[in-house]
Amino acid sequence: MPPTTRWAVGLEYDGTAYAGWQTQETAPSIQSACERAFSAVADHPVALTCAGRTDAGVHAIAQVAHFDTLAARTARSWVFGANTHLAADMSALWAVAVPERFHARYSALWRTYRYVILSRSTRPAIDHRRVCWIHAPLDAERMAAAAAALIGEHDFSAFRAAECQSRTPIRRVESIDVRRVGAYVTIEIRANAYLHHMVRNIAGVLIQIGSGEAAVGWAKEVLEGRDRRHGGVTAPPSGLYLVGVSYPAEYGLPDGAASGAGRPSIMIQT
Repeated sequence: MPPTTRWAVGLEYDGTAYAGWQTQETAPSIQSACERAFSAVADHPVALTCAGRTDAGVHAIAQVAHFDTLAARTARSWVFGANTHLAADMSALWAVAVPERFHARYSALWRTYRYVILSRSTRPAIDHRRVCWIHAPLDAERMAAAAAALIGEHDFSAFRAAECQSRTPIRRVESIDVRRVGAYVTIEIRANAYLHHMVRNIAGVLIQIGSGEAAVGWAKEVLEGRDRRHGGVTAPPSGLYLVGVSYPAEYGLPDGAASGAGRPSIMIQT
């Protein structure tokens, strides 16, 4: 029997039509579609494990996953072969053979998400499933000032969904960058890991602050209160993108693809 090889792959997808990453019995998922595609190339079933299990309607431009296979294929064969079996709203970007100790989830050092808001009076057409539309003006400087209180290691209980199954609410946020590009306001968060709906709940609080509905200090109050009931609304999934997963250099994963750099779209360009 040939030896098993572990492959890491980079994936990009528009999550609008899917019930999230994880396989569902009654709804289409990113995981199921990707497993079918890579299984077709391998000529045997393969199971994919991802770096971050994105929710229904959430997008990714730099998801990373791994799988084990007995098939002998080149990196090019995995990428282009899988893409012939994927729908137009998904794409394999790269493939790298990695040591067996590599794990897409547990080997990751940081994950970066970007939340994209269109702040203008008129609704979007082309972007309506790829941004969060807020018709009220948003003050990005107020949002940035509020976000500073969330940086560091904290108990993020106030920003976790009720159904979150994490054993601990403690997470370490390395940075939160809020900026405006034309009519778009982006919130980019880099953390070691996330709670369920954590980014969308942070975005919801910052949007209320940016619109003037809440004071700048409210983000800190919500954090310290550790009560989700006082944390405002959960921002919609359409504006959320997984834009980067960082790994130790020893694994040799592509820096550009893994960081989500060089994107031409104004929605996700900073």
